[in-house]
Amino acid sequence: MKPELRQAVKELIQKARIVSFAGWEATHSAAVIPLFQAADDQGRYLSDEDLQQIQTISPQTSELIPVVQLLRDRSSEIVNEAREQVLTTFPDITQPGGGLYPPERAEACWRDFWHFLRCITYGIAGHSTDYTSRTGLESMKELYKELQVPLDAMVVGLENIKIASLKRIDSDQQAACAPYFDHLITQLKSFTKESKDG
Repeated sequence: MKPELRQAVKELIQKARIVSFAGWEATHSAAVIPLFQAADDQGRYLSDEDLQQIQTISPQTSELIPVVQLLRDRSSEIVNEAREQVLTTFPDITQPGGGLYPPERAEACWRDFWHFLRCITYGIAGHSTDYTSRTGLESMKELYKELQVPLDAMVVGLENIKIASLKRIDSDQQAACAPYFDHLITQLKSFTKESKDG
């Protein structure tokens, strides 16, 4: 039987939203933002139909839309590669006493990797490296602290999501896409810094 999550943890889970489109109102069409918001509310990647509409409303996004589709369609293998790197770097992490034991903890971590990539694709599709929510990430940091999530492993995972993603992208687009990954890596690294300082 799984232990019941404390109410405080349940509330943090609700608040721990990586992305926010509130700051996009000054730079993005009012018709585009609801497409991103609906996808995020449903915890899914942007569909081909979403991307077609985004491209129609904001033609300047056209160049990277195929990248978004590629990352979405290959998300499972990208996450698998990142997971393998985490397991190689931290060989005992899923063993008793490790930060991702029992298996439910590991599964939650790999799920987060999938969501990290999902949120990065929103940034790429919206041509905005500033796609994260300050308050949402604050709640996520508190949640990770409460659940004792191994932050060093999460950072390694996210860095390897970047590596696995960029190697699937045409070399002439890699430099344009890297900052979207770097933005979230920086945010996650700040969790570990503050944890060590605190």
